[in-house]
Amino acid sequence: MTGETSSEDFRATLRSLRVWDGPLPAFDPGAAPDEPVALFRTWFTHAAGAGQPEPHTMSLATADGEGRPDVRTLMLHDVDARGWHFASHSTSAKGVQLAGRPDAALGFYWPAVARQVRVRGRVTACGPEESRADLAVRSRGALAAALTGRQSEVLASEEELTRASAAAWERAGAEPDAPVPTWTRYVLAAAEVEFFQGDPARRHTRLRYRLAPEGAWTRELLWP
Repeated sequence: MTGETSSEDFRATLRSLRVWDGPLPAFDPGAAPDEPVALFRTWFTHAAGAGQPEPHTMSLATADGEGRPDVRTLMLHDVDARGWHFASHSTSAKGVQLAGRPDAALGFYWPAVARQVRVRGRVTACGPEESRADLAVRSRGALAAALTGRQSEVLASEEELTRASAAAWERAGAEPDAPVPTWTRYVLAAAEVEFFQGDPARRHTRLRYRLAPEGAWTRELLWP
């Protein structure tokens, strides 16, 4: 693709886009379960079955030491009673930020079914054994990427990355249990979880779960 897009073309394209014009799934918040993990699993499975590409990708929002927000896309590894699981290097930007400010947020968007899920809570780092197990069940490519390391550091050249990646792929093939000390599994324990169901008439349904101090979940509807 060559050339630059003009401001007029950009705005014309932006205005031409449509969302949620087709049939959408129903959502009865009154029939929702008492806690959010069960509903998340149901929505996730439904989105995958509806053809949503990569429903396990999510946005992770953190803040640096000065309170400036940061966000990136990564993969969900599991959801259980402890919370929402993901992994990264502890030395990455997200790892450093979480070590200093463990409060974070996750965002899932599944346009195929006009659904969003927002999760807010505190993140904790799992121990070495669980972190090693996380990497052990992933692909050779995932191990090679982890072995390449130096995530978020300044890269001198593409050639440097090519050499480091080739060496990491070779080691991952020869040593499938190669240790990656900085690889860390994280768990976000939710304090709030919001489920959003889009509606063609813009009468969107929003259901928010909030964790009370005694450990029980409360539910409330929100204006769209």
